[in-house]
Amino acid sequence: MRRLRCLVNVALAGILLAACSATTAEPGSIVARASDTESLTIGIRFDQPGLSERTIDGRLVGFDADVARFVAAELGVAEENIVWRETIPSAREDALRSGAVDLVVAAYSITDERSREVTFAGPYFETGQGLLVRRTSADPADISGPDSLAGRTVCTSTGSTSAHNVKQRFGDSVKLAEYPRVSECVTALIAGRVDAVTTDGAILAGYVAQHPELMTLAGDRWSTESYGIGLRKGDLDGQAAVNAALRKMIDSGSWRASLERHLAPSGVEVSDPPEIEGP
Repeated sequence: MRRLRCLVNVALAGILLAACSATTAEPGSIVARASDTESLTIGIRFDQPGLSERTIDGRLVGFDADVARFVAAELGVAEENIVWRETIPSAREDALRSGAVDLVVAAYSITDERSREVTFAGPYFETGQGLLVRRTSADPADISGPDSLAGRTVCTSTGSTSAHNVKQRFGDSVKLAEYPRVSECVTALIAGRVDAVTTDGAILAGYVAQHPELMTLAGDRWSTESYGIGLRKGDLDGQAAVNAALRKMIDSGSWRASLERHLAPSGVEVSDPPEIEGP
């Protein structure tokens, strides 16, 4: 009888241990997905020189692309098993919520409003909102910065913090044109359909580096934007794992090396990394 009770107790202990193990792993976490499938779908931008740009031969190059690859590798996913999906600003939250992407690394500024829908890891980079104008419009008597935008048409991407900042700061005194992609705004600027383009300074600097004879930056940056990696709401296991990967990238020197390779040539100052929040 004693032997039977011992066997029953052992069996019960095994069941409880298995149940406990099951509850500690979050099936919906990117940690579990990366482990189970050895693949990830990453939302990113295809049109941001210096950050994430798709080349003619299909490669993704830039600082954000390097960050995404490093994080994926730390989660056990090889580069060839990453599915890259273009994710424009207005679609980022829906893409995470629907499962169309597992995480978003796309110049994704952390805000209180977004944090109600998304769990962020990071921040891993800080920049500020800037202003891009045609080189012929850079005269101080014309557009010299944000304070000279009254009556002008300013373009930015739909659903971005830049669009929100323009509406909040200028109201009806500035006409806001919103396109899905910043690259479309740049095309409109060159064609003379808009007077200026506004988005994060790191993005604009990349376009200036590509077309220095056509465009220039005007005035100082007028906001602070902290980039985070977007995860599905409540994925705390994923947040901790991604934060650990970001800290490792910074400590190893890979973070700074990527910035110096992709953004410093555009005139972006390579400063110290921001403090990563959370576990």
